[in-house]
Amino acid sequence: MKASQNPQPAPETTPWNVPNALTAFRIVLVPVFAWMLLAHPDEAGWRVMTAVVFTVAILTDTLDGYLARKHNIITKFGKLADPIADKALTGMAFIGLSIIGELWWWVTIAILVREWGITVMRFVILRYGVMAAGRGGKLKTVLQSVAVILYLLPLPDWAQPVAWSVMALAFVVTILTGLDYIREAVQLRRAATTDHR
Repeated sequence: MKASQNPQPAPETTPWNVPNALTAFRIVLVPVFAWMLLAHPDEAGWRVMTAVVFTVAILTDTLDGYLARKHNIITKFGKLADPIADKALTGMAFIGLSIIGELWWWVTIAILVREWGITVMRFVILRYGVMAAGRGGKLKTVLQSVAVILYLLPLPDWAQPVAWSVMALAFVVTILTGLDYIREAVQLRRAATTDHR
């Protein structure tokens, strides 16, 4: 008996799995984190707990990605929800810090425009090719996370410059990697349109 010339694609992995559960958990933590930060901005104990919640949420992002890659668990829900959960968490952190007056609004707005703008651009550019996350993007995520945690913690006055320095570095890397993604998108589009001529 001859093998089928057009084998059926393997069915998609069920969305009911641990990586997706971690992603859903991270989404649930966003309003919890927001309430803790905005309702108790000046209480040291609450600020420590808020930093812990943010850290746990960030760690679930690392863990769900690791488990999805290790066990080849790729689902439509995961592809859609994971970046939304990430952007919602970090976006709420920056917005919350600006609302309570601890981070300039122009910094928050510039970072959010870059984050959501690049996310939308990556979806739009899919017709020309896939823009994979590079080392710069991963460094950006780490720096943003560390900067937010430092800002959330009730640091003594002498340690404040450390938080400011990490946030400044995170801001610079965020903008530079955003420009690099734009350059890559232009090259992908140019290569694709050239090949079809």
